[in-house]
Amino acid sequence: MRIKRRHWASVAAPAALALLAVTGCDSTSDAGAKPAATPSPTPVARVCAQPAAGPAKAPAGAVTVDPEVVGDLAAKTRSNPPNTTFWLRPGKHRLDPDRYAQVIPKEGNRYLGAPGAVLDGRKKNQYAFGGGARHVTIGHLTVQRFVAPPDEGVVNHDSADGWVIEHATIQDNSGAGLMAGAHQQVRASCLRGNGQYGMNAYKGGGRISGLVVEGNEIVGNNTDDWERRREGCGCTGGIKFWAVDGADVRGNWVHDNRGTGLWADTNNNDFRIENNVLEDNDGAALIYETSYNAVIRGNTIRRNNWVEGRRQAERGDNFPFATVYLSESGGEPRIKARTDKIEIYRNVLENNWSGITLWENADRFCNSPANTSSGDCTLLVKDTDRCAEPAIAKAPLYADCRWKTQRVDIHDNRFVLDKSVVKCAAKCDRMAVLANYGTYPDWSPYQGERVSEAITRKQHNRWHDNVYVGPWTFVAHDPSQVLDFGRWQATPYRQDAGSTLRARDGG
Repeated sequence: MRIKRRHWASVAAPAALALLAVTGCDSTSDAGAKPAATPSPTPVARVCAQPAAGPAKAPAGAVTVDPEVVGDLAAKTRSNPPNTTFWLRPGKHRLDPDRYAQVIPKEGNRYLGAPGAVLDGRKKNQYAFGGGARHVTIGHLTVQRFVAPPDEGVVNHDSADGWVIEHATIQDNSGAGLMAGAHQQVRASCLRGNGQYGMNAYKGGGRISGLVVEGNEIVGNNTDDWERRREGCGCTGGIKFWAVDGADVRGNWVHDNRGTGLWADTNNNDFRIENNVLEDNDGAALIYETSYNAVIRGNTIRRNNWVEGRRQAERGDNFPFATVYLSESGGEPRIKARTDKIEIYRNVLENNWSGITLWENADRFCNSPANTSSGDCTLLVKDTDRCAEPAIAKAPLYADCRWKTQRVDIHDNRFVLDKSVVKCAAKCDRMAVLANYGTYPDWSPYQGERVSEAITRKQHNRWHDNVYVGPWTFVAHDPSQVLDFGRWQATPYRQDAGSTLRARDGG
């Protein structure tokens, strides 16, 4: 699996910040502007505390699995044909003690748990369900205490296609609780307390399409704290998505994860992230990195990034670490999707460590040693070797060899900040669009301020018609350019037309 470092603004750090005080007065881009409507609160999916009960009796034609017989589930799976339904009686089901013992479903199999049915790996077995069979269903079953290695998963270990996981509890496992294949549906399930990821949406050697993640509770994952074990690895999250082409992530409660809540990393495309509650995650609520075309709407996002944002501020880092972070990601009409931009609208962001940051690393592009995506290139260039001098300095490769933060439309959101709640004095109050000064490698055509100028003024990134409550500041071009609301709205940046700021109301 491709492990990447999360690359912030540490390369060629600019001059130290000079924080500018906001006036504290109401401010708008014009006298007649109306505040954006307040988005409605999002309902919370409390799945873990209130799991739906499975069938109390075996469905007609189902094979009954006995918890008193060690290995009964795997043995009966082997001895029955495809499209068999298995009903697991109440109790703790166990596999054979061999570390590689697991259930290998056949196509169309269904595994339904009675109330109280648990498949327990006893910290001995690595995987619960594996193999390449398609269209497998797992419902109303608790899967716990398996010890998958890092970056691997316990349920659907081999990323088979078409699986449905619904009303399941997948908890207290090492590695990822769940992997993903194409057209997988994960609904109304509890992904809790897993060592690395709640779900790792990664398919070796291929892309995942048509993924649905709906109505789940994703809580307390990354218990093994992998970002500290492998500093900067970018290898954790409540859910991590890799090369997913088409995903609907809606109605989930993503909270109290160690690190990032939802993280889409490397050539994802066509996401709809809507009507989720993202709160109390140690890191960002959402990272969308080196990816394309998304709609992010109707989410309630609160109290995220307090741990990681504060840690970086205390280290003296002046980068605007935000709760919604777009890194080298934007809209691209040439890549087929349901939208040709990234649109962020009708969300409520309340008392997070900063707001939205649009970032582009000038040194991160195809074939650059600073590309932390382990040899990947953009979706616009099939042959990575083409991104080399002298061709990269000219069209079309000059544009296509770089993941660009472009065509991002941020509107009709409500941003609330009370520093007494967040318990911060500075660096927690920022909205930003910026890049670093390009320096590396010596053959890079993106050196100097070219990318900073592009992301700030030329790539159609736009804030408008938002409501700001609290003492917000704004960063443009590079980390040294910290602006008050008036300068953010004025030439040359001309952001947030039609927006309002009530600096004193937030506390």
